[in-house]
This record gives sequence, structure tokens and C-alpha cells, in this order.
Amino acid sequence: MSLENLTERIRQKVGNDSGLNATVKFDLGETGSIFIDASKVPNFVSNENGPADCVIKVSADTVRQIMDGETSAMSAFMSGKIKVEGNMAIAMNINKVL
Repeated sequence: MSLENLTERIRQKVGNDSGLNATVKFDLGETGSIFIDASKVPNFVSNENGPADCVIKVSADTVRQIMDGETSAMSAFMSGKIKVEGNMAIAMNINKVL
């Protein structure tokens, strides 16, 4: 799945107010990044590569699997497919945007 498709799917899931109340960046390696600014309403989703309260390093395929219900974010984290930098409490609420 392309970066543009993933970004749009996340944008739709985030909507106007995800309730996350933080900034999150999905670092997809060479694929790029997806930045969610949910610190204000309306929430904003882009492909910026700026600083965030929580950075989640994950492959685009793993993000797709989570969004498609093929795996859970917790399973992916426990198996090492997701690495978190920054505020872990924000990462625990990631299902709000995936």
C-alpha cells in the first residue's frame, strides 16, 4: 500500500477529533512518515517529518495489517514490529488513529 493511501486511511480514521490530544509520527523508514497533530481541533494529518510527542517506528505493511484487522497493535509491539520513542502513554492509545 502506498504512503498516500495509508495517509488517507489514517486521515479518515482520525476525523475532526480523534481524542488523542498529542502529536504522533509514524516513521515508516524509507517509505516516509505520517504525522498526526491531534493536539488541537480539527486534527491534522500530513506527511511532515517534524518532531512529535510520540514517534512510532513501524513498516507500512504492519500499519496496513493493523488497519485491516489482520493483527493488533499490541501483538505487533510485543513481536518487535513496532518501536516507540517518546511518550509511551500516547502509544497505548494508538488504536484511536489506526
